[in-house]
Amino acid sequence: MVLNQKGDVMISRQYRDDVSRAAADSFRLQVIAAKETGTQAPVKRIENCSFLYTRHLNMYFVALTRSNVNPALVFEYLFQKIRILKAYLGEDFDENSMRNNMTLIYELMDETMDFGYPQNCAVDVLRLYINLGNVKPQDEPEPSQLTSQITGKIDWRREGIKYKRNEVYIDVLESVNLLLSSTGSVLRNEVTGQVQMNTKLTGMPECKFGLNDKLVIEREESGQRKPGVEIDDCTFHRCVRLGKFDADRTITFIPPDGEFELMRYRVTDNINVPFRFIPAVQEEHGHTRISINLKVIANFSDQLFATHVVIKVPVPKNTAKAKIKVAFGRARYEPEQQAIMWRVKRFPGKAECHINAEVDLMPTVRPKAWNRPPISVEFQVPMFTASGVHVRFLRVYDKSGYQHNDGSDTSPKQEIIKLESNNLLPSS
Repeated sequence: MVLNQKGDVMISRQYRDDVSRAAADSFRLQVIAAKETGTQAPVKRIENCSFLYTRHLNMYFVALTRSNVNPALVFEYLFQKIRILKAYLGEDFDENSMRNNMTLIYELMDETMDFGYPQNCAVDVLRLYINLGNVKPQDEPEPSQLTSQITGKIDWRREGIKYKRNEVYIDVLESVNLLLSSTGSVLRNEVTGQVQMNTKLTGMPECKFGLNDKLVIEREESGQRKPGVEIDDCTFHRCVRLGKFDADRTITFIPPDGEFELMRYRVTDNINVPFRFIPAVQEEHGHTRISINLKVIANFSDQLFATHVVIKVPVPKNTAKAKIKVAFGRARYEPEQQAIMWRVKRFPGKAECHINAEVDLMPTVRPKAWNRPPISVEFQVPMFTASGVHVRFLRVYDKSGYQHNDGSDTSPKQEIIKLESNNLLPSS
């Protein structure tokens, strides 16, 4: 069921008779009215009934059961349900759009779940026969093809797709989490990445995808081995055949049509940190002024450059004004961010950049020690990965025999990395 922020039931569907709609009153009183959301676990046990819930804007998506279900399965269904509604009603669908599309939502509920068991949650398949909302209808498929699409095991791709030119685009996106002490020693350092693909392929092709995974490279016998990357853990799109990956670490799949996220991974060893930060903070004139000096050094090759660099330097809450000097880029104090925002459009590799700031503080009745939050950085570096992960090959096999690159190693069209680094300000 779906509830608004007042606890009123907007829409509900019972798939079994073991839970009544009156249970919504218990959820409204013990969860919504008690303001537990955000502070407690999203699982509540009330009167032998389990409530599992998540939020979208000011609405609660709640699953009720008296059975001993797998909570990961329930939450995955709730997340998929929200994703489907975003496709039909828009990214920021609200309570009004829900009430104006009751018929559509009931149709989606009946198609995505049957007797409490999740069914088809693929938007590409649902829009073949549910063409309401913002989803544009596609060409009407043959009845036999539609039945196979709904009941078949490959529900993320429909048959009969044709392109004049077969193309595959690969983007590798990474986020670096770095935490340093005041002495410069690394406290935490990890990379979380994702592989985004955009496929425009004819028919039902099978793809074989390879990364420079350490376990795979060690198994391969070659005269000149390049060191691989030790991937700690990874998750895949449901199109990937997990049986083959568990057996020989090969990523084999029939891709969906268009853009999708193939996999996510995490790396914690041998990380090449793109930037080095050397901060210095001094408190002057009896806690009424703070001097901040920050030196940023780009560790990547001088043949590369970072774009859309945004460096957030936190300042105390009682900051009155800030006098800032930077070598290049633009920097200013933004009270709503409680930080100095330094933006650089293009940061060359191996370059050094400085920022000096004199921060005047307003006097307070009860002065509090500044806890000095970490510095955060966001930027993009094309053709660079901090973890060292890169695409070794992508092979495409199709029965129709159209032209493609098979058997040879191919580098991606574009590798983009987006990073966020944290650096503790040192004690004065």
